[in-house]
Amino acid sequence: MTAFSFDITFKDVHTNARLGIIHTPHGDIETPAFIPVGTQASVKSLTSKEIQDVGTQMFFVNTYHMAMRPGIELVTKLGGLHEFMQWKGPIITDSGGFQVFSLAQKHDEEKNPDLVKITEEGVQFRSHWDGSYHEFTPERSMEYQWSLGSDIHIAFDDCTAYPVSYEAAKASMEHTHRWANRSNIRHKELARERKAQDNPYQALYGSVQGSIYQDLRQESASFIASLDTDGIAIGGVSVGESKEEMYTVLDWVVPRLPEEKPRHLLGVGEFDDMFQAIKHGIDTFDCVQPTRLARAGYVYTRTHASEDRKGYIDINKQLYKEDTRPIDETCSCYTCQTYTRAYLHHLFRVKELLSYRLATIHNLTYIHHLVKQMKEAVQEGTLLELERSWLIL
Repeated sequence: MTAFSFDITFKDVHTNARLGIIHTPHGDIETPAFIPVGTQASVKSLTSKEIQDVGTQMFFVNTYHMAMRPGIELVTKLGGLHEFMQWKGPIITDSGGFQVFSLAQKHDEEKNPDLVKITEEGVQFRSHWDGSYHEFTPERSMEYQWSLGSDIHIAFDDCTAYPVSYEAAKASMEHTHRWANRSNIRHKELARERKAQDNPYQALYGSVQGSIYQDLRQESASFIASLDTDGIAIGGVSVGESKEEMYTVLDWVVPRLPEEKPRHLLGVGEFDDMFQAIKHGIDTFDCVQPTRLARAGYVYTRTHASEDRKGYIDINKQLYKEDTRPIDETCSCYTCQTYTRAYLHHLFRVKELLSYRLATIHNLTYIHHLVKQMKEAVQEGTLLELERSWLIL
């Protein structure tokens, strides 16, 4: 099997955008690439073959959810994530840190002192499913991710909410740094053990934090880069800050990252955000939005005056009841080539499960096609022109 590596194949002369290839034991990822989120080892409503057919190269699975249900031991016993879900391509897993952040938010709302407790050692919490007690540490997160068999792991981090005070953001960042160092040490130990067992290498990305504070973000970028992990993730964005603040964070962070390492932006997937990410030199990014919007009946289109300049329409609306056009006349997905807006409208109105599937196929195909256009534009030096044409709807 191929070891993990990253090649930059082209650089844009007008922006910091670049094209590349991430090599993993389960296949290559041509970058930039959008990564769908399969929270519980499933992109909701689609089979693994359908996920591949719509253009997905790699997708994201949540370590926290795998640990809660069905459990790391069971997934390991059944051959790891790839075998368990019958996905042959690359997989990236998170550390569990973001789910702890989400639980902490719920803790604040419900005033439940037993839900989450963050210590120097790690995080103690109760499952949101059954209230059972668990503890995540940097070492345990690494052990879980190695057992799951994902191709790329994220170091255990402490994600802050927004807004957050400077003092709290600094304390969180320092936690992240100490945990990243411990994650890296345990990762290397596990890599040596697995190599001795003739198992393929699994990569580690450090995670940059620091909220919206320039000195913290720059310090975090420099520290995570110094660990010499296989790649670097940028976390703590898309948690409530404005788009301008998120883009400014990228301005601060990216110049301090090693050019030769792949960069992943966590939790970002709106059209304007993807353009900004690619212009900043981000290689991969993940988001639940395309699939979550699909399940609510919001389907992507640039034709026929998409509503509210968002790039999608709400197929639930009555005006689509007799609309015989496809969702988007330029789309080559199975849904657009086979069904009308009227049929999709009907499925959502009567709550047929097929509605989720057809809308998800469309939204994922659509977003992968857009990223393909972005890559072609980078190659041709026309990314800025493409951005203007897409964002002026």
